[in-house]
Amino acid sequence: MNSFAVDGLARRDQMGSVLALGASAGVVGLPEDDFGMGTAVIIERRDGGWTRGVKVASEVAGLDAITGGDVACEDGTADAFDCDYVDIVSFLPVDQIGGERGVEVNDMWGWTDPVTGTEWALVGRYDGTSFIDLSDPGSPRYVGDLPLTEGANPSVWRDIKVYRDHAYIVSDGAGEHGMQIFDLTQLRDVTGPPVTFEATALYWGIHSAHNVIINEETGFAYTVGSNGGGNTCGGGLHMVDIRDPLNPVFVGCFTSQSGAPASHDAMCITYDGPDEEHRGSEICFGSNGRMFSIADVTDKSAPVELAASDYPNTSYTHQGWIDEAHEYFYMNDEIDEVDGSVPSTRTLIWDVRDLDDPILAAEHFSENRASDHNLYIRGDLMYQSNYRSGLRILDISDRENPVEIGFLDTVPYGEDEPGFAGSWSNYPYFKSGIIVVTSGKEGVFVVRRVPRVLIP
Repeated sequence: MNSFAVDGLARRDQMGSVLALGASAGVVGLPEDDFGMGTAVIIERRDGGWTRGVKVASEVAGLDAITGGDVACEDGTADAFDCDYVDIVSFLPVDQIGGERGVEVNDMWGWTDPVTGTEWALVGRYDGTSFIDLSDPGSPRYVGDLPLTEGANPSVWRDIKVYRDHAYIVSDGAGEHGMQIFDLTQLRDVTGPPVTFEATALYWGIHSAHNVIINEETGFAYTVGSNGGGNTCGGGLHMVDIRDPLNPVFVGCFTSQSGAPASHDAMCITYDGPDEEHRGSEICFGSNGRMFSIADVTDKSAPVELAASDYPNTSYTHQGWIDEAHEYFYMNDEIDEVDGSVPSTRTLIWDVRDLDDPILAAEHFSENRASDHNLYIRGDLMYQSNYRSGLRILDISDRENPVEIGFLDTVPYGEDEPGFAGSWSNYPYFKSGIIVVTSGKEGVFVVRRVPRVLIP
């Protein structure tokens, strides 16, 4: 009997599961190689035994890039994508931003260089982070790649936030990955792109984590869903002082006592809302799997849970964002559409004007059935990345009654059904007004909202 290993296998490696043999040659199928795209290995009979030959793979047809000028949304489409009041400025498929065969993009964040004014998209992939120069948003430029930490595993999940011109990057289920810290100012001086970067520093207080949250006003970072080593804080808030950006220091844990599982995501702010008792405190709003929680983490050695609440048809409390007046928190449940507990895409609207007693004020239901993922708020607009239905833009001027005013469906095939393909995240905070959107298999979109006047 012969056994042999195949070099260069990727995520989800496993033994060959399909075999075709002839007298002197055979083919072994590896359906989970190349991040699930599948490959095959040629084997040959020599000297009475079988030896490994080359690994082969079919070409994967991807979408074409869109560059050189805006593609207007006309008659409900922009290029191949359904739309409404959203134009495509540009689009780069995954293979043009460093993604190898089978790689998908996931979370992202943005950075504006305070010296040059250049806007940058920081885009997570299964196997690293891509840096994209948006100085000409119609012709974005892929400048380089920060690979995952050496010895870590590629992962579906990567999250990125920014503090004082440094990116903080975590990955879930990645083994010994740590939190990468990358000095973004080195992007100014890249020659001969794309280049491969190294992390400027690594924080080993955690090994893997699902998300990282940063309060830029206070200089504290919070990882959640930590696992695989280090101080996981029970999956709750692992609190880190990053005021010296390259020398982070662990300062404490917070885990909800409400019986919720590990925190999936959070938003931590210096509170400036109507609840005078807590004004000026550092408050974290947690999306904790089956519970919404609010905690005062001002004193990192003794954080206090202010409130915790569930809600009807809870499936998986995923993520949310607070409005700029610190009065309403908008939240998504990632699984409720999948398990059929709600009829269409649902956004939960919490009245948090009393932090000790949050009230579920309303539920907004889309006409679409797609699962919802990350959402963000800027001014009176909410930007939702809703997987198979892409980017959805809602007017929240009437806080308890959002109205959809535009969209770009980033998946140009299939129905907008519940599930996890499509738009993962977006970044709507650039001064230029462009919005950057990630979509798993597709790539990175740069889009622009077309102004629309709502008539009462």
